Amino acid sequence: MNTYLPAEGGTSSRGFFGQPRALAYLAFTEAWERFSYYGMTALLVLYMTESLLQPGHIEHIRGFAAFRGTLESVFGPLGNVALASQIYGLYTGFVYFTPVLGGWIADRWIGARNAVVLGAVLMSAGQIGMAFDATFLVALLLLIVGCGFLKGNISTQVGTLYAPEDAVGRTRGFSIFSMGINVGATIGPLLCGLVAQLYGWHAGFALAGVLMLAGLGTYLAGYRSLADSVRRAAAPERTEGVAEPAPWRMVAALFAVMFITIFQSVAYYQNSNISLVWIHEHVKLNALGFHVPEAWFNSIDPLVSILAVPPLFALWRWQGAHGGEPGELGKIGTGAWIACAANLLLVAGCLSGRQVPALVPVLYDVLLGVAFLYYWPTLLALVSRRAPPRVRATLMGAVFLTLFLSNLIIGALGTLYERLGPLAFWMLHAVIAAVGGVLALLLGASLHGLLDAAAPRTKPAEASVTAEA
Repeated sequence: MNTYLPAEGGTSSRGFFGQPRALAYLAFTEAWERFSYYGMTALLVLYMTESLLQPGHIEHIRGFAAFRGTLESVFGPLGNVALASQIYGLYTGFVYFTPVLGGWIADRWIGARNAVVLGAVLMSAGQIGMAFDATFLVALLLLIVGCGFLKGNISTQVGTLYAPEDAVGRTRGFSIFSMGINVGATIGPLLCGLVAQLYGWHAGFALAGVLMLAGLGTYLAGYRSLADSVRRAAAPERTEGVAEPAPWRMVAALFAVMFITIFQSVAYYQNSNISLVWIHEHVKLNALGFHVPEAWFNSIDPLVSILAVPPLFALWRWQGAHGGEPGELGKIGTGAWIACAANLLLVAGCLSGRQVPALVPVLYDVLLGVAFLYYWPTLLALVSRRAPPRVRATLMGAVFLTLFLSNLIIGALGTLYERLGPLAFWMLHAVIAAVGGVLALLLGASLHGLLDAAAPRTKPAEASVTAEA
């Protein structure tokens, strides 16, 4: 397996918050892309249930009869909400599957820069296609394929801006890059939701398309600054005199941790699917004569993922100083319990009466944003730190495949919403999150022991670099 190293001089020009100038192009491209993606997904389910799947529209979708027939041959007859949920689950699931293929194609044939350009072009075409009923399925396909080319390859380029020994710079660079993701995820639903409410669904999707084109323009503007500089290096050799412990134990333990996180991912990501349907039907959204767009609720958890970082880090430092900071499995389990509490809030809302105060879904999304910070970055850090070097990239790809599986499950569970009713539906998701918490609690000590026992011994200098990276 090959590793990739930046060419010499890759970090010599620093003019963006002390980081390479090329990082600005990557961060802003990703911000525009996430702006477009989250703006579109915040509209998707309600657009299908309230407009696209209704008579007068559904007949115009090219190829939809055959597509629906295929779904119903597998899942049985589907009403509009169930059908919308399945489409949402398939779309968002494959968005997290295709980056594995996109990275493979880029590595072997077209390179990361060309892959990002191709992905941005396909996603721009897909977002524009969403503005028309007839091209709905084609648009989703273009978005899935385009995201496969763009998502992983643009992240890879961030790493190529830094020398291998510049662990601090790389960490800061990825922090800035991640900030772009969260800013885009926060603003996208706000603007696209407002435009859709004022001017119609297609106008909201058209805005998402324009923003994707802005991302493409940003990337092309910095094309020459971006990593013409990636070169191949041989895989790292084994350290002489140090026996490699059985790596399969490490890999098995990491897969077990990934499996545990699927439960809270299901409880978390349902907020962009059936949660919006429930809010539309049961939440008081009129305030001072203004109807709050349902899509706005999808801006809350990414905003919390920005604002909650400093206090959460302060809490963990305080816990560490007092001998009580949780380990990785403890944090992942805490995220599961917080996601459980968030879904129990919706259960309480269902019990309170037909019209639920908007504060309930607001707090639901706030809790989910905190839960996300506890479990998802922790999982990424754990895998990047503990995975055997020869399969590290593969296992990092496998982390995102957990989101592929989670979103497929989310779509399937959404088909039960009308049959179970809101109360039982949200109780089910609270139980699912609690299962993740229980598994982390029961297996945490064993998995930590297995990971520690299987960890190869490294020299002190190597260990410090690994920890910082």
